[in-house]
Amino acid sequence: MLDIKRIIENRTEVEANLLKRGKSFDLKVLLDLDESRKKIILETENKKRIRNEASKKIGLLKSKGENPEEIMEEMRLLGDEISVLDKELKLVEENIKGELSVLPNLLLDSVPEGEDETFNLEVRRFGEVRAFSFAPKDHQDLGVALGIMDFERATKVTASKFVFMKGLGARLERALASYMIDFHVKNGYTEVFCPFVANSDSFFGTGQLPKFGEDMFKVEGEDFYLIPTAEVPLTNYYRDEIINGEELPIRICGFTPCFRSEAGAAGRDTKGLIRMHQFSKVEMVNFVKPEDGVKALEEITAEAEGILKELGLPYRVVDLCGGDIGFGSAKTYDIEVYLPSYQGYKEISSCSLYTDFQARRSRIRYRDEKGKKNLLYTLNGSGLAIGRTIAAILENYQNEDGSITIPEALVPYMGTDDIK
Repeated sequence: MLDIKRIIENRTEVEANLLKRGKSFDLKVLLDLDESRKKIILETENKKRIRNEASKKIGLLKSKGENPEEIMEEMRLLGDEISVLDKELKLVEENIKGELSVLPNLLLDSVPEGEDETFNLEVRRFGEVRAFSFAPKDHQDLGVALGIMDFERATKVTASKFVFMKGLGARLERALASYMIDFHVKNGYTEVFCPFVANSDSFFGTGQLPKFGEDMFKVEGEDFYLIPTAEVPLTNYYRDEIINGEELPIRICGFTPCFRSEAGAAGRDTKGLIRMHQFSKVEMVNFVKPEDGVKALEEITAEAEGILKELGLPYRVVDLCGGDIGFGSAKTYDIEVYLPSYQGYKEISSCSLYTDFQARRSRIRYRDEKGKKNLLYTLNGSGLAIGRTIAAILENYQNEDGSITIPEALVPYMGTDDIK
């Protein structure tokens, strides 16, 4: 959530920044509401001042043995007026919060200009794209033929965009989760096993609500949603808390299933593991001081890249433009792995700096060395999406006979060096 004081004092600058997302945002309603709030507060304070002065006068009249009933009646009426103003103030403040809640984060100056993903800037590449001596298959055809994926029965049991992972496929899913967690813990992260459902306050805190409710699965009759990413519970771990600044930075990671209705993704990536209603992912979340935010974004991106490097998967890093960046992010790097079936790159990790956007919504602060309470910065990044990693391994490490060579880094977790 944005700081309304910053909006008021720098309206032109804020509107120009928001316009970088390719959409104009009219701040007039918000600013008019703020003016109404100020007027109500001023009027309430004036009436309370009159009431306080009258209370003294009533006491004085009583001390003289005089009847203060007329003034007391006026004060009862004044009290009713104050109650009405208090209700009006509460309503205006709720409307202000509503207006602020749908405004996206302000972008860093370094975010590229552009309307959509075609304007994203490639930052770097790693690895050589494999030149096959045979016609490579896509990961779904490979997985089904090897008996490690069953989409048909998953559709029968649940619906499309679900899958049964079987045998060495199930082991590969489990092996990747363990490998990724071990990789992050080795690099200073603390592993957290978290709830797979969260309440609406948590989803508001990380920015999924109220804007993206249709993209999530809600538990009927409860204030719970299935998490679309571990970002939600991990970030909200510190909601409504003040952290000792000496503890920062805090780096945590967790493995969870993720659930997404993909309401706005009809017709996209309909085959295989690329776009599922349920998938597994290891997520990294960082809490840092504001002055360390940009550096931390580079570090969390490098952390995710490290896994792809060890697995020997070719990838590229792209700097998302204003028209493609997420609602709450101030700057995002996407890491895209090469998939032969696409003859191109597909996102496998998104690493974002949220500045104080989530911290303000979640009321997460830290106490600095002078004892002052400040909003901290939050970051998160996929480390990695497991289904897409499986797809990348199957497609890039496939052999002509349909078998799969296991990347060397995963062999200790798999207990075998191939799937056939």
